[in-house]
Amino acid sequence: MNWQNLSDWRQLLEWPGPDTDTVVWLTQVFVVVFLTVATNFLLMRVIDLIDHFSRKTTTLWDDALLEAARVPVRLLLWVVGLSVAAEMLQAVSESAIFEYVAEVRRVAFIAIVAFFLTRLISNVETNLVNPDRVKKPMDKTTANAVGKLLRISVLITALLIILQALGYSISGVLAFGGVGGIAVAYAAKDLLANFFGGMMVYLDKPFKVGEWVRSPDRAIEGTVEHIGWRLTRIRTFDQRPIYVPNSLFTTVVLENPSRMLNRRINEKIGIRYDDWRVMPDIVAAVRRMLIDHEDMETDYRTLIVNFDHYGDSYIEFFIYTFTKTTDWVRYHEIKQDVLMRIMHIVDEHGAEFAFPTRTLHMHAESAPRNYAEDDHGDDQRAEHDHGDDGDPPPPRRRPASQGAPRNRRDRSQGWKGEQDQETGNDDGE
Repeated sequence: MNWQNLSDWRQLLEWPGPDTDTVVWLTQVFVVVFLTVATNFLLMRVIDLIDHFSRKTTTLWDDALLEAARVPVRLLLWVVGLSVAAEMLQAVSESAIFEYVAEVRRVAFIAIVAFFLTRLISNVETNLVNPDRVKKPMDKTTANAVGKLLRISVLITALLIILQALGYSISGVLAFGGVGGIAVAYAAKDLLANFFGGMMVYLDKPFKVGEWVRSPDRAIEGTVEHIGWRLTRIRTFDQRPIYVPNSLFTTVVLENPSRMLNRRINEKIGIRYDDWRVMPDIVAAVRRMLIDHEDMETDYRTLIVNFDHYGDSYIEFFIYTFTKTTDWVRYHEIKQDVLMRIMHIVDEHGAEFAFPTRTLHMHAESAPRNYAEDDHGDDQRAEHDHGDDGDPPPPRRRPASQGAPRNRRDRSQGWKGEQDQETGNDDGE
């Protein structure tokens, strides 16, 4: 290399050619890359300064625009700088790879524009659902659906433009898509069913992200975390994720408890039969308590407090009412307060809550025969007979119906002698 050729700085301003000295075109390429890096750095500082002032405004579009342009502008600047350097190298080199510089630059420009538009759509979507940005935030599910449709449209359009820039016929591609679309649709019918199921979820809005849903037809219950084009992710109450295909929502019954207007309290309470006289007073006091309760909705919802049922060991009345809140935790706090007040009302009327009881009536049985007296009488008779002739009397046999002697125990506990005799008979058999 002859660095003395750089003494004439005007050579650096001329576009290089095949006869340009190596030192000159290398310096030109270095200067282009250096200016690209320096311009990129200065441009970022300018964007940061503009972003600092834009944050003081209430408009959501300027923030979304600057945030979306931050990365694409840097990429665009690099594409311009590198393409200029590549064209310089093409002018001094015969390599075939530099022939594709123009096509790569066009494809890069189209991709950067598409990238900028998708970022802009995402930022606007985020700002529209942010209550700090707008007074009336858009529904998150709707914003997400519209954003996905716009991003898909941008990507498809960018792809078609890129194909046109590369020399392919768009009409031929569309014709092939029309003919092959039938086969693709048949092969991917499940995927398309999930796609259109997702569209129905976005359009009908049976639920949205953050709501509690459940299906009585399937074992599905939890909080919706994400609604995709193919799957919907639901987090159960034990923190397990459930991935549900969107096509399922078109065939099952779905319940959305998050959209309930009130929560219901339906309880049955039993008191003793001995307290039947105060049942009307207790029912009236409970009804009045529910009407006066500040957390109960009794003006526009059904309120029932009535004696309802004869139980085995209690008489029962029930309460049927609704709370104003739908919050799960707050509902249970109100329900606890209502049940405690009912306990106080029952106690104030001198009644008691019933619990399962059973009365057992015992019938008196005949007293067991006193075998001691029978044996004593037999002994006296034996002594009398012995006194007549001096010979001992023969042993007296107990009648067969009388059975073996028994122990002197309570009949309710059984006779041990009888049990021993039965055991002996069983062993003999």
